[in-house]
Amino acid sequence: MEYRNLGRTGVKVSPLCLGCMMFGRKTDQAESARIIDHALDAGINFLDTANVYGRGASEEATGKALQANQKRDSVVLATKVHGRMSDDDPNALGNSRRHIIQQCEASLRRLQTDWIDLYQIHRPQSDIPADETLRAMDDLIRSGKVRYIGTSTYAAWQVVESLWVSQQLGLNRFITEQPPYNLLDRRIERELVPMAETWGIGLIPWSPLAGGFLTGKYRRGQQRPEGARLSKREDERTERVFSDAGFDVIERIQELAAEKGCTPSQLSLAWCVHQPGITSPIIGPRTMEQLEDNIAALDVAVTDEDRRRLDEVSRPGECVAPFYQADFGPDRHRL
Repeated sequence: MEYRNLGRTGVKVSPLCLGCMMFGRKTDQAESARIIDHALDAGINFLDTANVYGRGASEEATGKALQANQKRDSVVLATKVHGRMSDDDPNALGNSRRHIIQQCEASLRRLQTDWIDLYQIHRPQSDIPADETLRAMDDLIRSGKVRYIGTSTYAAWQVVESLWVSQQLGLNRFITEQPPYNLLDRRIERELVPMAETWGIGLIPWSPLAGGFLTGKYRRGQQRPEGARLSKREDERTERVFSDAGFDVIERIQELAAEKGCTPSQLSLAWCVHQPGITSPIIGPRTMEQLEDNIAALDVAVTDEDRRRLDEVSRPGECVAPFYQADFGPDRHRL
């Protein structure tokens, strides 16, 4: 497996990151551990979770699996902070110093580890000064509890603002950004990708399969399969995913995948893996079958002609369905 530098650091990570969101929730502990073990055996060394996934359930499942296989030292372990962790406590969310430090300690306990390799701010929050957030993160690095820090779903200007604050105050800087990126939403190509390439920010995209739509399980004009992730969801994004333009994209992917002898999900992931500026797209398998399918994407070649044909239905820098929907205003904490 060809490993890549994580941002401007010397840390090497696999070109796919194992997302652990399903673990301890839709995927039980035994299956979660089997998936993690198989991914590590296949060469994936990068795992990503968050405190808010099941309010700790995902971190607990991941921690138990790494404790059982005794491979924590060889894993680059990432988690996130920001989301609401209590319905009663008004301080149990956001990017304040209080919440960040409190939740870091809780994540360490759930993950059964002494340190977090990459600690990420899960969403921006404009009513918290950037220096408060960065000072808290810097203190965690200096204490040895965190190695590196990153962001998720920040706008390009917000990442650059944070870099400026870090430079002005002599604080450790963000080294990664985790944006949504897939063949239905390519808007990060306009500003975020050029910014990341300029400033040495590693990009680790979430939802590279557009919530499962790019696996090909949904068909134009047919009823959505029972139990699928997007089957009962009703919002602006889902409406636009299931538009004619959305089906134009997946049908082109299916056409190309058939020519290559791979699955639509493998081609969609391979496209994302090899896009400029991308470090490691995050896969989120619920089953072992999904994991094996996703890993095989690393064997799929994407040619310039493939990209040209995909660009015809998914235009560079444009959006078929809006996955990049962070709330950047004050008092907004939606995930």
